[in-house]
Amino acid sequence: MSMNSIKMKKLLEKKLGGESFRTSYDRDKEQFRIEWKETKKGLTIELPRLVAKYNERGEEAIDEIVKDVKEALKLMGEEHTLKGNEKQIYPVIRSTSFPQESNGKKLVTKEHTAETRIYYALDLNSSYRLIDEDMLKEANLTEESLHEMALFNLRALKHEVKKDSVNDNIFYFVATNDGYDASRILNEAFLEEMKQKCRGDMAVATPHQDVLIIADIVNEVGYDVLGQMTFRFFSEGRVPITALPFIYENNKLEPIFILARNKPSRKKD
Repeated sequence: MSMNSIKMKKLLEKKLGGESFRTSYDRDKEQFRIEWKETKKGLTIELPRLVAKYNERGEEAIDEIVKDVKEALKLMGEEHTLKGNEKQIYPVIRSTSFPQESNGKKLVTKEHTAETRIYYALDLNSSYRLIDEDMLKEANLTEESLHEMALFNLRALKHEVKKDSVNDNIFYFVATNDGYDASRILNEAFLEEMKQKCRGDMAVATPHQDVLIIADIVNEVGYDVLGQMTFRFFSEGRVPITALPFIYENNKLEPIFILARNKPSRKKD
């Protein structure tokens, strides 16, 4: 079936509609919004992106977004506190274009790179809630203490690494699907450990939430493969972050553009 934004909107209304929810459609922006009638808390779906995923993956893409939306709406109907749940706080990486407010509340964020920003999540087992400033005040925590707490919990997570190679270039993947795979880019000890294994340039990529790619690049083919791989992952991810990889040098991450079959050019801010 050929899909477009109007058809997708009707499909979502059928799958997500209910007495407790209100839906709306912005034709100009091609955005579909669903929210609780009483509180007006809800979320907005970019339909063109979902249509593209449907064209690639079919009904699986629809089932995935419907599940995520239902879980998110459920969470919005509940109250959550950081008190007593300090061990369930983790950092999450998002694109700099990701909203910094949720339902009128400012989310707690920290600058990371020119392409990415750090947010913080309260883990709720099957999902998580991004932490806003009201939650921080209620728990009497500072942004710095929240950051340190989140990094401490992150370092305790396992980071099993899968490995592949192409033309002598080695690619390592962290994909545990725990929601914090991309977040492991903040684990400096882990990055340094991987740096010691690299024979050439070390590149790191966070194309979407559920994968971290570390590449040991020894020739031009390696850059070409990394560029293509990162873009593909970015296009397919549920929570895309950035299609630009980073060069890791001197404990710093620098975004790079990769031209096909050429060494990268550094991105200037």
